[in-house]
Amino acid sequence: MGKRKKSTRKPQGPRRRDPLPTVFSCLYCNHEKSVVCRIDKKLKLGFLNCKVCGQHFQTQTNALSVPVDVYSEWIDACESGELPGKNGEAADVESDLEDEIEREGDDEDIGLE
Repeated sequence: MGKRKKSTRKPQGPRRRDPLPTVFSCLYCNHEKSVVCRIDKKLKLGFLNCKVCGQHFQTQTNALSVPVDVYSEWIDACESGELPGKNGEAADVESDLEDEIEREGDDEDIGLE
């Protein structure tokens, strides 16, 4: 008694890889698919721009860089505090307002005397 022969599978072509995303969500305005990343290979620069809130970022790239790398560098720069963030900008605005209020208060005191 012999064994059954297995049917041989035909070789299949290489799997199709899905392209990596170039559109992401914004860290500042939290809109989905509003951040567009692009890379200029000649200048070796990566650009990131939010269509909604206007945030932009630029970084140096190499021949192997893809848009995901630019986005991840933006996230790292925001977390490390190199870029003015939502909290940093709000603090600047508040301090500017406080300075203006103090100046107005000083002007009123001078006018009363």
